[in-house]
Amino acid sequence: MTPREALHRYFGYDDFRPLQAEIIVSVLAGRDTLALMPTGGGKSICFQIPALVMGDANPDKRLCLVITPLIALMRDQVENLKARGIQAAAIYTGMSYDKQRVALDNCLYGPYHFLYCSPERLESEEFRKRLADLPIGLIAVDEAHCISQWGYDFRPSYLKIADIRQLLPGVPVLALTATATPETIDDIQAKLGFAEPNVLRKSFHRGNLTYVVRRTDNKAEQVAHILSRVPGSAIVYVRNRKRAQELAEWLNVKINDQMVNGQMVNYYHAGLTTQERNARQEAWTRGETRVIVATNAFGMGIDKPDVRVVIHMDLPSCIESYYQEAGRAGRDGKTAYAVLLFNEAEDKAKINKRIVDTYPPKEFVISVYHKTMDFLQIGAGSGLGHRFALHIDQLCHVMKLPVIQTYSALHILSQAGYIDFEEEHETQPRVQILVPRHQLGEYSLSRAQAELMDTLMRSYTGIYTDLQYVREADEKATHELLVSLAQRGIITYIPRSIGCSLTMTNERQTEIYLSPAIFEQRQARFVSKIQAMLEYAGQNQFCREQLLLAYFGERDAVPCGHCDVCLTLTADSVGE
Repeated sequence: MTPREALHRYFGYDDFRPLQAEIIVSVLAGRDTLALMPTGGGKSICFQIPALVMGDANPDKRLCLVITPLIALMRDQVENLKARGIQAAAIYTGMSYDKQRVALDNCLYGPYHFLYCSPERLESEEFRKRLADLPIGLIAVDEAHCISQWGYDFRPSYLKIADIRQLLPGVPVLALTATATPETIDDIQAKLGFAEPNVLRKSFHRGNLTYVVRRTDNKAEQVAHILSRVPGSAIVYVRNRKRAQELAEWLNVKINDQMVNGQMVNYYHAGLTTQERNARQEAWTRGETRVIVATNAFGMGIDKPDVRVVIHMDLPSCIESYYQEAGRAGRDGKTAYAVLLFNEAEDKAKINKRIVDTYPPKEFVISVYHKTMDFLQIGAGSGLGHRFALHIDQLCHVMKLPVIQTYSALHILSQAGYIDFEEEHETQPRVQILVPRHQLGEYSLSRAQAELMDTLMRSYTGIYTDLQYVREADEKATHELLVSLAQRGIITYIPRSIGCSLTMTNERQTEIYLSPAIFEQRQARFVSKIQAMLEYAGQNQFCREQLLLAYFGERDAVPCGHCDVCLTLTADSVGE
């Protein structure tokens, strides 16, 4: 089966998009490949087709291991592949041990072609042992910029990917990302252990997307004005959760009378439960909600082609994240706008504070380490391998620490390897049964309670001796039954919650060392990225798209002819 035959048979397309065929040829030749494709460029086809072709030729190489940080993307792609008759599985946080085992067994013994997992999963010794037995012919690394310390979303767990290559000798890697500077490109290839440099890229030029910077003293009113003049689906990005909720509520009052068919504005951030986030994203995707006001938690994995405008109310910390978020507009190829609202004095003050908050003094970072260990009651020389739920607000209250800088300090400690700090970790519901089966008759359980207890006892081995993750608690009625059983002392029930987690990757140290060179180098890089973002927003002499393309290494781009600078911000540039 050729790549084109696989494309037609499974996906119904007759031809590839630009660059897809070149990437697929490189992968099928066994070469490590870094593919740079703009958001919405069809990255998934670049690993799905090679995996299907390789599996058809050699069943011992039929499985593609897809590493991605996006659980929602895993689930969506698995369901989409299954709908096309392609077997796929995913392993993610919250799955029971039995479900993980079944998924891995299916990949080993069944006609499966794709196994999705998060980079954090690679840290599990048991998972790594199972990988070595699987018929893996390709490793696909999505959001590959996360492996680079110079990327805008560095995640230490990505560094484990290079380790698994030793378990899978000869298996090529396809790394995919939508945004990377030349320096990040080199770093990705080095960190993933490429046999030789091999970068394939598509121009980041978006002819249908108009970039605009609008100076204003009243950003909320400008958002309402733009939404009232530019019809269609929209995203408004803000910096924090409170602002997301407040702006959405204000916009509902401000522009509700201009909505069509009752479409409203909603908000989205990481503090919502998974069910709430999924419901809001799906309502927006279906067009039931016109505008989503969101933090940067709303982003990777979005597949909605008809977004007409993306508005940034606050200045992003770097051009990489701005380009990716703005690029969610106009994926259908029709006219769309990316609007950045800018108040020079206000935004410069905020961004300078962001520098201080993101890179607090080393002495403060060291202090946070020891205060966090004391708060979690971890003694010197202990804690290795243990995972703790960490309530930041409580930590900061008890230890008298500033909240934002404490978050940053924990991330720095995580990058330094002392801990693994995971922000906005969703804790799955857990249950332990406290009353022996033969004593349950003494409690006069209702029929619903008795049926639930029977289900728990049959479904979860070890539920009498330890807390077990339970899927039944996802339903509201079941949650209420579990609460009633816990109140009677029959079970221990820990509901689902959103919070942070801290895993001890080392024993507690009496002294920690943060390399001045690395610390100061990262801080300087962060400042330079912010400065580039400020220069982009503040200048009015050069084409917006030309500046963005030059930042990503495309030095020969010509002026777009339709950004605010090219048009000198004519009155009708964004629907005025």
